[in-house]
Amino acid sequence: MAIQHNMLLGIHKYHTQGECILPGSTTLTFKTMNMKSVIVTGANRGIGLETALAFAQAGYKVFAAMRNPNGATSFKEKFSDTAFHIHPVTMDVDSDDSVNHCIEKILCEHGSIDVLVNNAGIERHGSIEDLTMADFKAVMETNYFGVLRCVKVVVPSMRKNKNGCIINITSIAGRIANTPLGAYSASKFALEAVSESLAQELKSFNIRVGIVEPGIINTQMASNISIGDDSVYPQAKRFAGLFAASLKTPTHPSLVAAKVLEIADSSNWQLRHPVGPDALPFLQWRAAMTDEEYVDWNAATDEDWYNAVQNTFGLNARQV
Repeated sequence: MAIQHNMLLGIHKYHTQGECILPGSTTLTFKTMNMKSVIVTGANRGIGLETALAFAQAGYKVFAAMRNPNGATSFKEKFSDTAFHIHPVTMDVDSDDSVNHCIEKILCEHGSIDVLVNNAGIERHGSIEDLTMADFKAVMETNYFGVLRCVKVVVPSMRKNKNGCIINITSIAGRIANTPLGAYSASKFALEAVSESLAQELKSFNIRVGIVEPGIINTQMASNISIGDDSVYPQAKRFAGLFAASLKTPTHPSLVAAKVLEIADSSNWQLRHPVGPDALPFLQWRAAMTDEEYVDWNAATDEDWYNAVQNTFGLNARQV
């Protein structure tokens, strides 16, 4: 039995034993639903939007979480004429209260969550010296602590059901540290580590954990990085050129979405999944170098660095 949306506004609730209990109301027991459900965070655009669409097309009931559904223009355009079971929900992953309220409401109304896709993320690029402490804290708050908030609310239900799948969107920047993405890489390294730990804890409860590691994908975030900042450190401009060159032959975020859906629909326990034509080559290239060689490569003169990028990846990263 479904609870009407307006009954839940401003009402405290909790989910227990398959029942939703509202103060002053009767106990409502949910019937078993055949349709699988998924929460996708950061679903207003980019990878999150395409992931929500992929799951909806596959027959899932999709809860598309975002900070401001009313302002999600791309989302509204994508789903304006569809009959999919997709529900935009308000969630700010930076807020304990927001995450708890949103996910508990979904559990209360729909009984279970089969898949959680932690996609919400932000970036701040610049040298360690140039970025402010507020920048570092903001990136960690969303990219790392935001994921933990969602996981901690969803896991008890999945554990009780002995079923579920948690997919965390990291980046190859979570395996390869690059300046000027020091703050972003730190958050993704942290997410990789906690995801690996989580996988160890949850396997005995039949809950799969997957880490999706996109390369350079055609998103607003990548476009922002492709604009170099003025800095005493040359890496900012050089890395911006690398992104700009890569985006000349863009990889659509739907490629990442397809991989996320594939993981959710499979019985595969593989932990890490690089995605995109450049993801695995970048990782293999870095693995073939010592740490010292990699530091030297990034600390090279502009001319040597641009030539190395051209020779190694076939990209002209020089920006006129």
